[in-house]
Amino acid sequence: MATQQHVFDKALALQHSDIKAGHFTGMTSPDYWNMIGPFGGMTAAVMLNAVLSHPDLLGSPIAMTVNFAAAVEAGAFDIQATPVRTNRSTQHWTIQLTQAGISGAPQMTTTATVVTAARRETWGTSDVPMPAVPKPSEVAPMQLGEGAMAWLGQYELRGVSGLVPQQWDGGGDHSESVLWLRDTSPRALDFASLMAMSDMFYPRVWLRRAKRVPAGTVSMTTYFHAEAAQLAEVGTGHLLGRATGQQFRNGFFDQAVQLWSEAGMLLATSNQIAYFKE
Repeated sequence: MATQQHVFDKALALQHSDIKAGHFTGMTSPDYWNMIGPFGGMTAAVMLNAVLSHPDLLGSPIAMTVNFAAAVEAGAFDIQATPVRTNRSTQHWTIQLTQAGISGAPQMTTTATVVTAARRETWGTSDVPMPAVPKPSEVAPMQLGEGAMAWLGQYELRGVSGLVPQQWDGGGDHSESVLWLRDTSPRALDFASLMAMSDMFYPRVWLRRAKRVPAGTVSMTTYFHAEAAQLAEVGTGHLLGRATGQQFRNGFFDQAVQLWSEAGMLLATSNQIAYFKE
């Protein structure tokens, strides 16, 4: 009996094109839809998949920066992944996601850069210990309210602290959230899903102000601190995520994210800058 393809892998799927080396085509997924376009983490994961699917790939991802220039509309899109520099141990990539505009000409929606590397064994340590929190089994899954965005249903979230405000009264006093997360339908962790999960948190300005203002990510950078074998050890287990804002000013704010395995290994860190309106 054929194994049913996971919903994330369906959304991640790309087709090689013969137009140009590194050119791929894909389709947006309604399963990962946000308010006016795909969940940003899914868009980032699809663009990373273009690099991971490229025949000239060296090593594995260590960093990815994604710039969200415009909303991705429902339907087909094109991705061009280009290795612009390859050294002995690192490789530098540029990625562009375009869609046909009203005139039929390609319109840029998202740009990205990725650095991959052939890692080697060295000394290592972590100066960011995992917070002391209850185990996933000791935290109740969060229940989605009516009208929740489709992509939220693809993740099992167990909130430890900093949940969505119950009262939008402008009385917020901090911006930190901590939660356990994993795919709702079990799926082994890999670089693409780790990239998507680094964008799991709602805008920090909502928590800090306890006010639901328009907000959206402009640019996001994720650093990968684990290799494929270490992600395989996580399997379908939970990740612990922590997010906090650092500065809110003049219509923009940043937020920093850390993601640990249940065993306490720091797998990825991420920073993004987002806009907000009054």
